[in-house]
Amino acid sequence: MTKTDAHLARDPAAFRRVNTWVFDLDNTLYPPHSDLWPRIDARITAYMIALLGLDGQSARALQKHYYRVYGTTLAGLIKEYDVAPDDFLHFVHDIDRSSLDPNPALAGAMEALPGRKLILTNGSHAHALATAKQLGIDHLFDGMFAIEHGDYLPKPHIETYQKFFERHAVDPARAAMFEDIVHNLTAPHASGMITVLVRPKEGAADHREPWEKHDDTPPHVDFATDDLVGFLSDLVRG
Repeated sequence: MTKTDAHLARDPAAFRRVNTWVFDLDNTLYPPHSDLWPRIDARITAYMIALLGLDGQSARALQKHYYRVYGTTLAGLIKEYDVAPDDFLHFVHDIDRSSLDPNPALAGAMEALPGRKLILTNGSHAHALATAKQLGIDHLFDGMFAIEHGDYLPKPHIETYQKFFERHAVDPARAAMFEDIVHNLTAPHASGMITVLVRPKEGAADHREPWEKHDDTPPHVDFATDDLVGFLSDLVRG
């Protein structure tokens, strides 16, 4: 296994039972130093300014409050303002992805995994598809569970994972979840999935919120790595 997870008292042989590989999208399949999330983040702020007539600072503060409390800004806007979710998702994900380079090494490592590959994201299906296509990995996925498929209830709500399991006939006892946010792995672990925290490389830029970043590895995280390609490749070789 890679050095980043070597300190964890876990047995990589546990992955031998896995027949479904589940990946978060943003800041997991591409690294958090990418400018994609800041682009989306800025579009969310712009949407809130236009919707609520707030100044930029106030709109951004409310945006982050909703994100922290509800799991996504969209969930807060639906709850508080009955916002039409499709309009919001179309606007905030209308970004230029050309700065994101295709990742043939990731494609090769994922293709070698035995079993199905699925995306589980709090973003839209269109965003997941466009981003995976930009990375050159869209053809590898057997399905994508986006925010609209969970009736706009985001991770980390357990109900969202349950809907995901049902929609894609996933046996959590034979599945692994790769995710960059620690608390989004609580429900998968409780459901029986193997959990893998994907961290940024040491010293690399990280555009996530401060509360999304964790240096520790809590008990509900089975493995952690700052090298997703290397981690997956080691699994196949092991």
